[in-house]
Amino acid sequence: MTGAGISTESGIPDYRSEGVGLYARTDRRPIQHAEFVRSASARQRYWARNFVGWPQFSSHQPNTAHLVLREWEKLGKLHWLVTQNVDALHTKAGSQRMTELHGCTHRVFCLACGDQILRSELQEHFEALNPTWKAEAFGVAPDGDVFLTDEQVCNFQVPACRKCGGILKPDVTFFGDTVSREKVDFVHQRLAESDSMLVAGSSMQVYSGYRFALAAREKQLPIAVLNIGPTRLDHFASLKLNSRCGELLPLIVDQSTSALNMFPKTQLRKLTMAEARLLISLCTYHFYNKKLSLQANVTSSPTAPDQEQHKAGEGLP
Repeated sequence: MTGAGISTESGIPDYRSEGVGLYARTDRRPIQHAEFVRSASARQRYWARNFVGWPQFSSHQPNTAHLVLREWEKLGKLHWLVTQNVDALHTKAGSQRMTELHGCTHRVFCLACGDQILRSELQEHFEALNPTWKAEAFGVAPDGDVFLTDEQVCNFQVPACRKCGGILKPDVTFFGDTVSREKVDFVHQRLAESDSMLVAGSSMQVYSGYRFALAAREKQLPIAVLNIGPTRLDHFASLKLNSRCGELLPLIVDQSTSALNMFPKTQLRKLTMAEARLLISLCTYHFYNKKLSLQANVTSSPTAPDQEQHKAGEGLP
């Protein structure tokens, strides 16, 4: 399961990073589902801001971490990828066995008839309706919004569904909305088929993703967490590493492959001894299916793997 932290290295800000996340930099909050549905002015404000931010937001490209997960899928090491992000970077990276838990901003649908169009197509409609409208953006949010004043958006025209005249909404789960039961059940099924869970770049503060970690714990599956800063799983995760996803994930590869050669060495840094020990243990578990017992805190020394595990881990990067 991936979160906003995996996309920050592609230039997309997140919500909760200490000192730099959206919540730390401003008192602005993402739009609520109920507000979007009931208020025409809220929709006008949302789409005006999204219209300005779309060219930059849609141009972001996958980074090393996205590409690594795609390679794991090709190697048969990743059974299913669930992302909480709406930026389509996993799709751009080529991942196929994937569920976009909260949807994707690159799709738009009608709340009335369900007709779906590409967000890029809607951008053309916006441009046709607002040929002279211009606004200067002040900062970009994790969902592609920019910060505009009410005065800037008051003359912005929003198109309706071309089929039925209904309300157009991005195909994402806004705050205050819920993920469909069908999607939740599908992800639970994929989890039941898996032998472990890796959380990369997420504090797991939102319950829609956190529920799957609780299910993994109930099934007694090992849970590894890779994230900068504390997470909601720290007290029960089998493994916790504080590192950038793009720095650490390329190191976790099968020794029979040359995947490390795919990525520029300048993106990697030297690990601390504690991180290195934990990394070797994680490699050993994921690629040699050995039983693993680790302390959850990266600052503590991990439980030493048995002699057979240590031998299996020899030669790993």
